[in-house]
Amino acid sequence: MAIHVVLVHPEIHWNTGNAGRTCLATGATLHLIEPLGFSLDEREVKRAGLDYWEHVDVRVWPNWDAFERELPSLGDAYFFSTKGTRTFWDAPMGHGDDVVLVFGRETGGLPAELHARYADRFVTMPMHSTRVRSLNLSTSVAIAAYEVLRQRATRDTGARVRFEGNS
Repeated sequence: MAIHVVLVHPEIHWNTGNAGRTCLATGATLHLIEPLGFSLDEREVKRAGLDYWEHVDVRVWPNWDAFERELPSLGDAYFFSTKGTRTFWDAPMGHGDDVVLVFGRETGGLPAELHARYADRFVTMPMHSTRVRSLNLSTSVAIAAYEVLRQRATRDTGARVRFEGNS
């Protein structure tokens, strides 16, 4: 039951490092779609991922088209956007075996052509204040990845999620 987190054209190294840490914690694969707004060799990315970065399953794709050709084989895709019309809580992200969580760049989100092509797969995170345009990218990744785990645990056992090492 794979989780794939996809960052399309990420711009901020701290967010990518933090998303990588969340991927490692949740057992997810991190897919980065070029162009990136930074180098993966920068010490800031490694620092944001702490000493875990070398253990993160990272796959870098040269562009969206290359990734999109593989998308059907990766699982059910959900695209996160403030423009989504249903909340991610209402999407059955943990019901299938494999899931793909797609996020856009920090300053502009996902490209318009993806909104048109995958309109029925777009979800949003509710925000109670109109003063907040969006959540931080790495925060959104963490919320979505753990929602998948929560939905899977509920589906499989009807119980709360328990992780090894937790008391």
